[in-house]
Amino acid sequence: MRQDLNGKELLGVASQLADAAGAVILPYFRGDALSTSNKLEGGFDPVTVADRAAERAMRDLLAQLRPQDGILGEEYGTQEGTSGLTWVLDPIDGTRGFISGTPTWGTLIALADEQGPLMGVIDQPYIGERFVGGFGVADVTGPHGAKTLQTKTTTALSDAILFTTFPEVGSPAERAGFQSVAEQVQLTRYGMDCYAYGLLAAGQVDLVIEAGLQPYDIQAPIAVIQAAGGVVTDWQGNPAHNGGRCLAAATPELHAAALELLSGV
Repeated sequence: MRQDLNGKELLGVASQLADAAGAVILPYFRGDALSTSNKLEGGFDPVTVADRAAERAMRDLLAQLRPQDGILGEEYGTQEGTSGLTWVLDPIDGTRGFISGTPTWGTLIALADEQGPLMGVIDQPYIGERFVGGFGVADVTGPHGAKTLQTKTTTALSDAILFTTFPEVGSPAERAGFQSVAEQVQLTRYGMDCYAYGLLAAGQVDLVIEAGLQPYDIQAPIAVIQAAGGVVTDWQGNPAHNGGRCLAAATPELHAAALELLSGV
């Protein structure tokens, strides 16, 4: 942790951002007023009025609380700052799940410097769960109260539970790489978006493998999982905070076993 940062204050700001986003988003979830547009020509990459309104609410709050910091958001791009810190925002990670009514989406908030995320929040306001990691904190609050985050102790692929969001994962080569790991694990599940990373940090699952990510998709999960004792890299064992391919694992041993299968892709 950088010595010049007030971790308690910054965690407080992140909490306020999550509260602000949730207040905007929840009235739209499973509601009649939700409108959706497609950002991807030739495919389907949905964005809703809730995505845009929630990011706007977080940006407005940062303008009051941390005007010196930069912002990188999914909906409104980059805003330069002067502090060397950047808030990385994904107002609704898992918009496909959101418009389908499944509570697997979440608001992702990270604070990063030039080396990567220092702190992250995965917030699921409909369930009422918030996973927080960074500045010496690793906890989740939700329907069962507060709990310290701690990844599982699984070391063998044959004992592992694996998540990814899309069965096709990415390119054909990336799909083949994922499948080489899936064939070795105990159980593979799909479609959980950012909630899968929260479950990994909470000790419920063992691996998350994805491709085609943006920085705002992965920086908050990296911080939360690392705070809980897990390992997150790309498929070659390098930092993953710039997006692309991601391998998140509960233990170094499990990470090494999966990385051996993925690193040649």
